[in-house]
Amino acid sequence: MAVWCEPKPLILASQSRARQVLLANAGLSFETVPAAIDERAIQRNSGLATGGEIAVRLAREKAREVSSRWPGRYVIGADQTLECDGHVFNKPAGRVGAASHLRALSGRTHTLHAGVAIVRDGRLLFEDLSVARMTMRELSDDTIETYLNEAGDAATASVGAYQLETTGIHLFSRIEGDHFTILGLPLLPLLGFLRGQGLLSL
Repeated sequence: MAVWCEPKPLILASQSRARQVLLANAGLSFETVPAAIDERAIQRNSGLATGGEIAVRLAREKAREVSSRWPGRYVIGADQTLECDGHVFNKPAGRVGAASHLRALSGRTHTLHAGVAIVRDGRLLFEDLSVARMTMRELSDDTIETYLNEAGDAATASVGAYQLETTGIHLFSRIEGDHFTILGLPLLPLLGFLRGQGLLSL
């Protein structure tokens, strides 16, 4: 039985399979409606410099755009950025881009910023930023090539060229942070807000 109490399901303004799985496993009823925004243009024009600020801004913009098309519905926007040594990374372009990302992150600690926002009828009701710190092993070129062969297209589906829930786990020596944050959705604060609004039965 779903724990969502509203007659109409939540809307997730994201195509991320990992976020969909997290909400489904938590028993929330939801529909997926991708946001029609240009994320890179918003990032360039916002004047925001840090990964955390960008993640929250993009989460908010995704939720607002979908909310404008779905009145009366609770819309969840989410975004994740990766920051290493002051540089904010975007999703890699192809295998060459993924290899470049991994060489840049090899032997270093980077930060994942996961932003989430809830909007209803254009009004921002909630937003949150969670952070995880990820320390990658020293990776040889051979290790990177082997990993990319194993990961396939999944290597270009996430900002760091890895997915921790699959073979990407082999790339790391230390992880500090919430599992849900690493997967791109700060689930505990999100559920806390929904529960506080009387929208959950648990």
